[in-house]
Amino acid sequence: MYHYSTSAAQSAVGFATGVLDPAERTKDAIVYQRCTWCGTAMYHRLLCPVCQGSELRTERSEGTGTVRHSTVVHRNTPAARNVSLIEMAEGFVVRGRVMGPPIGIHSGDRVRLSTAKDPVRGEPVFQLLDEPYRAWS
Repeated sequence: MYHYSTSAAQSAVGFATGVLDPAERTKDAIVYQRCTWCGTAMYHRLLCPVCQGSELRTERSEGTGTVRHSTVVHRNTPAARNVSLIEMAEGFVVRGRVMGPPIGIHSGDRVRLSTAKDPVRGEPVFQLLDEPYRAWS
């Protein structure tokens, strides 16, 4: 978890300490980092997982992706909710929630970002792009 300080001085562009600047965050977009050395896209990292480089630049995601894994969680909630791993079009993976019935979300479903930060859990919220297959309705 990252904590932002209002008294912290802005660091030089391109270094890992300044990539998660709260001024660049918007409510309807996910920001991610891209390594300037190898071009790997990553979400909330201080070092590149491929080359261990610390020169990361912040970019804004288009907000579309594909569900890679989804599970239903019954813990600490009055109702069941889903937790999904979403592979974004830019190449990084983010954990979030997909709106809809938890049982109806499957791997391979295409999603679009709805809200970058859920007010309760602080994780991105996505919505399905395609209507779920309803063969029996």
